[in-house]
Amino acid sequence: MLRKVAAALLLVPCAMPAIAQPGAAPAPQSAPATPPKLIVAISVDQFSGDLFNEYRPYFEAGLKRLAADGIAFPRGYQSHAATETCPGHSTILTGSRPSRTGIIANTWFDLNTGREDKAVYCAEDESQPGTNSGDYVASPIHLRVPTLGGRMKAANPATRVVSVAGKDRAAIMMGGPTADQVWWLSPKGYVSYKGVPTPPLIAKVNAVFAQRLAQPSPGFELPAQCAAKDFPVGIGAGKSVGTGRFAREAGDFKVFRASPEQDALTLALAASVIDNMDLGRQGQTDIISIGLSATDYVGHTYGTEGTESCIQIDRLDQELGAFFDRLDKTGIDYVVVLTADHGGHDLPERHRQNAMPMESRVDAALTPKALTAAVGARTGLAGRRLIWGDGPMGDLYFDLSLTPGQRAAVQAETLKILRAHPQVQAVFTRAEIAATPSPSGPPESWSLLQEARASFDPERSGDLLLLLKPRIMPIIDPTKGYVATHGSPWDTDRRVPILFWRKGLRHFEQPLGVETVDILPTLAALINLPVPKGEIDGRCLDLIAGEGDSCAGH
Repeated sequence: MLRKVAAALLLVPCAMPAIAQPGAAPAPQSAPATPPKLIVAISVDQFSGDLFNEYRPYFEAGLKRLAADGIAFPRGYQSHAATETCPGHSTILTGSRPSRTGIIANTWFDLNTGREDKAVYCAEDESQPGTNSGDYVASPIHLRVPTLGGRMKAANPATRVVSVAGKDRAAIMMGGPTADQVWWLSPKGYVSYKGVPTPPLIAKVNAVFAQRLAQPSPGFELPAQCAAKDFPVGIGAGKSVGTGRFAREAGDFKVFRASPEQDALTLALAASVIDNMDLGRQGQTDIISIGLSATDYVGHTYGTEGTESCIQIDRLDQELGAFFDRLDKTGIDYVVVLTADHGGHDLPERHRQNAMPMESRVDAALTPKALTAAVGARTGLAGRRLIWGDGPMGDLYFDLSLTPGQRAAVQAETLKILRAHPQVQAVFTRAEIAATPSPSGPPESWSLLQEARASFDPERSGDLLLLLKPRIMPIIDPTKGYVATHGSPWDTDRRVPILFWRKGLRHFEQPLGVETVDILPTLAALINLPVPKGEIDGRCLDLIAGEGDSCAGH
């Protein structure tokens, strides 16, 4: 796919990297002594540690290069509780958890706003007139800390910082407010911030996108490793998932977006930008971040364990291989880091067929609307909007019109209802979370309250934090939209791979837990960029196998 798109963009055709022969031992190599000229930071949206481990034996190209030839941390963590796209992306290149980045969720609530729904999207400027959280002006203003690219540019203004992605929140949170170029996919092609003109390269990519979208697609063949997954899973109303091949009618952007076609286009754009801007070919180190969003859309639309997800991971491996092969041909000294913004959980209907009968969907009684009705009946405040929230989990906010006495009554009754519910694991008050020290130590050992603290911002977080039990899918009806999601504090959603690769670095694997906030200080050490430890939450990871320390002095 990347080859086809690249050819349409008049790029040099890609060839797949050679596959190592069985039994061939890698020649010992010393670590490079000079900083890389280009940092390539890749986020694969919803690429869980579970998916990585399940399909790792079948990697043949790009993912094999990273996992078998690079430095692999298969037990990485998005260590916070709010495992959503915006918070996760905000950690990857800032070195900071959501409690420091300020990005506590995809959507939070500001009850002081004049908006009727009071919702604020993480990557918008809500002060723009005539906007709402669903029809917004994209902006990085809510990100409270600099990204790696921002720090690099502050140290050397010649540094070029580019961010491209399938989602605006991925591109914005990884690129940061000082990026030179930020582009994300829309139904009309790649777009940027309000008022940013479309340069010739983006216009060319968008023309290729429009031409491809206007043509139907027969879908993809089923790889051999996916055959055992090829059975339908009913989700109700005569609908099923699990046997798809991504066949698409002409003009169907929704199917395009939730398919390998999307990632292929984004990687082709990234390769074109590297060529067009001569990234990595000047005196300074440049950085490009790439948000590959299709795996997330596939997981939401079809689940994580059907043929659809299996095909997606196979194609992701192949497209990354073609992308890296193209970079190799440029001769640029580049370093890659690949991780994910969060993991994901398969739909309960398939889990129940596959040895997990306890899997279930969330009770509608846990939605903010239902809670408002129940609490209103108990407190004599019926008919008023008492509780605001984005769904049957996460932050809940009490209406500002409540008197102190009413507020105390509403909180007390809400806690009684939630803590008695069989699907609720824990409910924390903002006072309990705020009183908890910022967590430290291995992320796999944290308590739920420590995970909640890592997601807490006193200005943006709610009055209560609702955490569901494991194996409760917070989607009530799978026939009306997505069938599966993430966002929980459990390892299915927290655990992600963290993979580094650079020519000259010897492979090793570290199975112990590390955090995505460790990525920024690790890369900063490679380019000799000082980062005050008090400004971030992460620590530098030594990428040199055996003796030696790539973190020395940092």
